[in-house]
Amino acid sequence: MLCTALVMAGSLALTTAVVAHAYYLKHQFYPTVVYLTKSSPSMAVLYIQAFVLVFLLGKFMGKVFFGQLRAAEMEHLLERSWYAVTETCLAFTVFRDDFSPRFVALFTLLLFLKCFHWLAEDRVDFMERSPNISWLFHFRIVCECPSFVCSSFA
Repeated sequence: MLCTALVMAGSLALTTAVVAHAYYLKHQFYPTVVYLTKSSPSMAVLYIQAFVLVFLLGKFMGKVFFGQLRAAEMEHLLERSWYAVTETCLAFTVFRDDFSPRFVALFTLLLFLKCFHWLAEDRVDFMERSPNISWLFHFRIVCECPSFVCSSFA
């Protein structure tokens, strides 16, 4: 937990420093944005910050939809995501010419949605085997399933 907080704080500090440096050099908004998007190190820092924000969003949505994850769910999630990332990296070799920010964003969204679908599948599996299910558990499942269906068709 401490390591995650340090990475988040470091990413925020680095992003702030990069944006402040760009603004110090250009003194106006539009030239600053152009400088940030044309500079590869600046874009790398902004990608890291975007990854941190997606990670925070995922943690938040996980807490809202699933609460505390069980050890088996976490193990299944890590195993499945490892295979999904490996398969996608192999697919990246085929689409290396289309490697753009939009492509990376869509890949991240795909992995994000896959993870939540896997967690929902594990929860429904747990629900089928458990005799005592709380109303909060049912409420979370009823709320998450339609949102996952909508996101799958979007």
